[in-house]
Amino acid sequence: MLDTRLADEGDSVRRRRHCTECGERFTTFEVAELVMPRIIKNSGVRVPFDEQKLRSGIMRAMEKRPVEVDAIDSAIHRIKHQLRATGDREVSSRQLGEWVMQELRKLDAVAYVRFASVYRSFQDVHAFEEEIARMQRQV
Repeated sequence: MLDTRLADEGDSVRRRRHCTECGERFTTFEVAELVMPRIIKNSGVRVPFDEQKLRSGIMRAMEKRPVEVDAIDSAIHRIKHQLRATGDREVSSRQLGEWVMQELRKLDAVAYVRFASVYRSFQDVHAFEEEIARMQRQV
C-alpha cells in the first residue's frame, strides 16, 4: 500500500495501492457498511430506516422552493450522521422528525412550516400563526 486518506467528507477511505505481480498502481475506495438504527413509530412499530422516505418527505416540503439540491443532500447527510452518532439501535420517529425540522429551519422557512404543519398535525390557521411566531422569536 502506498497511500491512504479519507475521501467523501470522511465517509470513505481512498487507498493508492501497488500490485506485487504486475507492478501497476491502482486506487481503491472503501466504504464501511454502517447499520442504521431502526425507527420506532408512534404506534410502537419498529421499521428499518429508509433514506428514500426521508428524502421524499424533505423534497415534498421543499417543492418549488429556491434551495439547491446540494444543500438538501447535505442536510440529509447531517441527519443520517446524527442517527448514527446516537449509538442506539433504535431511534424514535419523534426524534428523527425534530432533526428534520432543525435542518429545514436552516434551509428554508416556508419548507419548515410546511413540514411542521404535517408533522405536528396543525388543525387550523392559528397553529400556523403560533409556529411562525415561535420561529420569529428564535431569530
